[in-house]
Amino acid sequence: MKGKILTGDRPTGRLHLGHYVGSLRNRVKYQYTHDCMFVIADLHTLTTCQYKAHIQEINQHIREIVLDYLSVGIDPEHCSIFVQSTIPGISELSTLLGMLVTAPRLERIPSLKDMAHSAGLTAMPFGLLGYPVLMSADILLPRAHLVPVGADNRGNVELARELARRFNHLYDQIFPIPEIEIEDTLVGTDGQAKMSKSLGNAIYLSDSPADVERKVMSMYTDPNRIRADIPGAVEGNPVFTYHEIFNPDQEEVLELKERYQAGRVGDIEVKQKLVRALNTFLEPIRRRRKSYTSTPDLIQDILRTGARRMGAESEMTLSLVRQAMGLQYQTAVRPDPTLPERPVQVLEGLAFM
Repeated sequence: MKGKILTGDRPTGRLHLGHYVGSLRNRVKYQYTHDCMFVIADLHTLTTCQYKAHIQEINQHIREIVLDYLSVGIDPEHCSIFVQSTIPGISELSTLLGMLVTAPRLERIPSLKDMAHSAGLTAMPFGLLGYPVLMSADILLPRAHLVPVGADNRGNVELARELARRFNHLYDQIFPIPEIEIEDTLVGTDGQAKMSKSLGNAIYLSDSPADVERKVMSMYTDPNRIRADIPGAVEGNPVFTYHEIFNPDQEEVLELKERYQAGRVGDIEVKQKLVRALNTFLEPIRRRRKSYTSTPDLIQDILRTGARRMGAESEMTLSLVRQAMGLQYQTAVRPDPTLPERPVQVLEGLAFM
């Protein structure tokens, strides 16, 4: 194994092709070469979502995300999948790390203002300001070596690196300095921004063949091409971007590009062939998802196992952290080994131990 990887998703809905291109396909590969931990970050969701009706949807989103993971080939036998709030040590480490950073430093992280704006917030909540510290705790608690993230999260991982260095300098060499890997992005069906649940420009991994056809046939193409006999642009055209990624017949893609640029093929034919390619790609994912959906308690078992593994990582790291800092309460927080283990509940109300 080359080292530990920590990455994950906020449970705000089902995952889409952008998630697959950006991270999921790499996670499938990494699970066989690295010690992978995938966090479903429900506490992060609360930083911009305080309404009870929205919070009650989180558990269903957790189910959907785990099914998406399994459907693309993430194997819980080769990685750990856990819900953030089932690991109390994340919150404890976040509190300790928060003592090592100032509010002005956090306010300089550009993604926080973007998140507040997207959530319609007129003032920065304390929890949102501390989002990067909580994310640093996610990363540092398992002492991860590599963190694959989208470009918008680079600043948060940079903070984790700073906090690791500061802690190591002040106390002891506990944390490795995690490397950052910036994930790829996929433009949405509107051709205007990256694929996003909130922008309504996403094709989901769980979409039906009819959903895929409807979305592809309404996709943005070359706005200057009003007839099939007018030469069209291929560069920046999301239909061809998707063909390049998802159509295994690259000879067909090359031929379509040549005809499109020469004004010898219409958008409808190009899109119909993309519909076929995408549904061919998604069909085994749909099939696996259906089989996993029919297995009772599967998701609970996966998340319970992941929480136990991450709980052990948490206890080990926090023991080292407390000892390095000179905190004298280690024995007071250890569970009584004579008491029965508390079950990990993750899909009834908010996830909790």
